[in-house]
Amino acid sequence: MSWAADRASQRGRRVLADGSVAGMSVALAAGYHGPPELTLARAFTSWTFDPWACALVLLLGVSYLAAARRVRRSGQQWPLARDIAFLGIGLGTLVIATMWWTGVYAGVLFYARAAQTIMLLLVTPLFLALGRPLTLAIAAAPEWAGQRIEAAIRSRTARVLTFPAISTLVLVAVPFIVYFTSWYTAYFHSGGVRELTYLALMVPGFVFFWTLIRVDPVPTAYPYLVSLWITTAEVIGDAILGIAVIGDSRLLGGAYYQALARPWGPGLRFDQMLGGGTLWVFGDVVGLPFLVAQLIHMIREDETEAAVIDAELDARDAELETRNVQAAVHSDAGAGSVAGRPGWPGPAGPAGPAGPAGPAGPAGPAGPAGRTSDRPWWESDSRFTGRFGSAEDLRGGQQAAQDPGRSAPDPVHRPKADQ
Repeated sequence: MSWAADRASQRGRRVLADGSVAGMSVALAAGYHGPPELTLARAFTSWTFDPWACALVLLLGVSYLAAARRVRRSGQQWPLARDIAFLGIGLGTLVIATMWWTGVYAGVLFYARAAQTIMLLLVTPLFLALGRPLTLAIAAAPEWAGQRIEAAIRSRTARVLTFPAISTLVLVAVPFIVYFTSWYTAYFHSGGVRELTYLALMVPGFVFFWTLIRVDPVPTAYPYLVSLWITTAEVIGDAILGIAVIGDSRLLGGAYYQALARPWGPGLRFDQMLGGGTLWVFGDVVGLPFLVAQLIHMIREDETEAAVIDAELDARDAELETRNVQAAVHSDAGAGSVAGRPGWPGPAGPAGPAGPAGPAGPAGPAGPAGRTSDRPWWESDSRFTGRFGSAEDLRGGQQAAQDPGRSAPDPVHRPKADQ
């Protein structure tokens, strides 16, 4: 790629020195040494070989398969869906981004490079994180190694690097740096810069999704409301990046593309607009469903917290009710012991237990001799009958004391008044 780009740049400079427009077109057409015009058929059949990307895919794939096999042989369960997410979709999209048509035409078409950027930044890291590689590594490694991995995950450095504001800022800032600095054209001239660009896009994306999905151990489990705001910021960042590319008045990498002298496809300005739209739309296609997923997780988290709080309140109410019942039982037992003393009545209450002096009546307490009465116990107790009575009874008693021949009226059976 570097040799072809240098030759194209030299031819482009010679052509630009020539003042003939027709000669320029012919020279540019003759000087193009890139892939043929992109068609739908060529999009499916165009492949290239990237040795460093291939080595990374093989390293990650073999390591994952070996760890999963070891875990299953130890008797632990490891879902097949995790293998599919990591190996099939995660590493599969890495191959597509670097060695399929996006890898073939990334050095020729601006929008192909944009599609490659979104796949490496969002799609590949998302499915790699869904494969739970950290959990698998901890389960497959020896005990001491697994403990070290867990300690590294929960270290202060990891907590700082995965702080939501920092991880989101890095995820949004890296594409801006790549596209609006000399890094963009350095990608075309150096294989090392190209591979570094792949890693610079995938690593922030993996950290972002790892801390938000939380299927692996994380340094800090932030509430899903925080995850919702972070995802919203990421979606807005993708949109701003796409709009900035579309609205930029200058051609990004213009000298390179002009020197390349591509004779087919969209013009340079329109190609850049297509690339900006790809960054915007494709980024939202990936980000918006993830945003909805975070909203659903937030709702479920609120429901779970509400259920826990309700259970705690119900437990407190049940404990309080039990204490009240126990206090009532102890109170009734104390009243029964007092009623058992000589001369003391049974416990009061319409349905309370009978005192030792006799069974309790359905409508009142048992008397001292076990008789039931609708009158208060102090009116039937011989010690208090002289102290409590109606005013008429007291007057009758006083008259009887003054006139012994006159009998006091019966306090209970009084004659009825004449009608």
